[in-house]
Amino acid sequence: MRGDGDGWVFGSDGSRYWGRHGAAGLLLCAPVDGGVAVLLQHRAIWSHQGGTWGLPGGARDSHETVEQAAVRESNEEAGIDPSMVTVVESIVTHQTPDWSYTTVIATVPTTVTTVGNGESAELRWVPAGAVADLPLHPGLAKAWPDLLLRMG
Repeated sequence: MRGDGDGWVFGSDGSRYWGRHGAAGLLLCAPVDGGVAVLLQHRAIWSHQGGTWGLPGGARDSHETVEQAAVRESNEEAGIDPSMVTVVESIVTHQTPDWSYTTVIATVPTTVTTVGNGESAELRWVPAGAVADLPLHPGLAKAWPDLLLRMG
């Protein structure tokens, strides 16, 4: 389903960003073995920054909050039932004069089953301490140290 946010934004330096109204991703956390696991998406090779691991997420439509966009995208890309998700915090993790990406931290009571769409090569619950060992999307790699601290 295409929304009015789908489309590229081009920065003054020539960089391109997906989401005419910005973008948002869901950092979904679940308790596991005395720690926390997060849901990561291995991005399909054809997608922007394909082959890297990131968060389910994407373009925000004009009528959505960043939280609504992140939860919707996680449902579309990973089959996450929105009624299971409790939003904890939203943080702008990348911003330019023309565009922003917001990471929405949320919880679920357990590592819920996922169902990927064509944008996902794989979906995986990863222990928070092991996330940095994966080839991360550059934006997530840069934001990860601060996000890990915020997760407690």
